[in-house]
Amino acid sequence: MKKVSYVLFALLVVGALVLAACTPAATPEPAPEPEAPPPTEEPPPPEPTEAPPAIGSEEHPIQVLFVPSVDVDFMIAGGDLIETALNEATGLYFEASVPTSYAATIEAMCASPEDTIGFIPAMGYALANQLCGVQPALASERYGWNVYWAEFLVARDSDFQTLEDLEGATWAYPDAGSTSGFLYPSAMFADLGITVGNTVEAGGHPQAVKAVYNGEADVATAYFSAPLLPEGNWAMGDAPDIPDEFIPDCAVNEDDKLYCGEYRVLDARAAIREEAPDVVQKVRILTLSGEIPNDTMSFSPDFDADLQTVIIEAVTAYVASDACAETLCNESFYDWTAVGPIFDENFDGVRLLMEAQGITLENLGE
Repeated sequence: MKKVSYVLFALLVVGALVLAACTPAATPEPAPEPEAPPPTEEPPPPEPTEAPPAIGSEEHPIQVLFVPSVDVDFMIAGGDLIETALNEATGLYFEASVPTSYAATIEAMCASPEDTIGFIPAMGYALANQLCGVQPALASERYGWNVYWAEFLVARDSDFQTLEDLEGATWAYPDAGSTSGFLYPSAMFADLGITVGNTVEAGGHPQAVKAVYNGEADVATAYFSAPLLPEGNWAMGDAPDIPDEFIPDCAVNEDDKLYCGEYRVLDARAAIREEAPDVVQKVRILTLSGEIPNDTMSFSPDFDADLQTVIIEAVTAYVASDACAETLCNESFYDWTAVGPIFDENFDGVRLLMEAQGITLENLGE
């Protein structure tokens, strides 16, 4: 019986092995495929950038700056007429303004280097050129002169006869950035060892003249333009003032010009002729400085060269036109009668005086 049991057990084992060998292996379930990431949205194409408006367009007018040396209200009104005239001549757009000081004009030119024109005097140009590379284009002419002078004005009945007499005197000057009103007089005082007393920054050439006229200062310095004589032309070395015998006759005529007999007064005293028609009777010229280069029309450093050419031609033609008499060529403005070329080297003498006086843009107001 035991033997039979072993045989049966062996057969069962063999059968189980055979069945296991014949049973197909279980197929493993495939691993799940990774989920595809959601489709990403394409970024929108960049917006096309608009080109900045062209300089001289209505959206980007050319800035025209005038130093506040004479009648500011008249200059502002005249600026509107100049904008229109230059637009008609060139097709370009302009925006004229009168900054609050000479220094502010220079700073504005350097702050906007591609689109600014400045009507600035010799020292203003030298400072602007040093600060940011402003370049000159035109210089004014007045009645045939391409230079002018500084004049020292005193009360006609004062005892002052020479510059040395001004030791300790109260001095009124237009602006610390004025070439004729401040730089040249400062250099002359220094050369002669003169120490003035109180100083008054009057705010313009007319205001400096009024300071002497009203008895608020002993001496004023301002621009001198040569008088027009009945015959011939005034020459450097001639007496700067009107001959004494014509002084009582000084008055403003029907054309709003200041005449003494047949002598026409063109220096800074004429700037207050309307409110003080007796200014020549009360204020006399003590002496003059040496020659000074006339004021300029200058361009900011990166101003387009082709636009410069167009504007120079337009301004030259405008100054030669009758319309200029209402603005730039008027005595209450800059009294230009013509223009001519000017170059950087013409201002080397001015630079020497500035260096000697230690004048920089930073210390103009000190």
